[in-house]
Amino acid sequence: MTEVRKIPKTYLKFREDYPEVAQNYEALGKSLAEIGALDKRTVALVKLALAVANQREGGVHSATRKGLDTGLTPEEMRQVALLAIGSIGFSSAMAGYSWIGDIVDPD
Repeated sequence: MTEVRKIPKTYLKFREDYPEVAQNYEALGKSLAEIGALDKRTVALVKLALAVANQREGGVHSATRKGLDTGLTPEEMRQVALLAIGSIGFSSAMAGYSWIGDIVDPD
């Protein structure tokens, strides 16, 4: 795992300070991802799309890291941001596109 794909320090500190809450949050996420008919790649794309649409930089970063872990390509994830242009507008979609780039194209 490259440095940029590691879990952010803030979340690691949250886990340390509130281990029970972190465990419950992670268990909820796992349960929600497994509850339906969608495969892991599709779940990862949907979560990325939701983060882009809601303009959540940290969420896009997280969904991008998890997307890479499920085998999504950078091109597939960039397409999610491009598809958002018609729904959320060019500048908002480009923000999501740039946040995906923060993870897949680190400097």
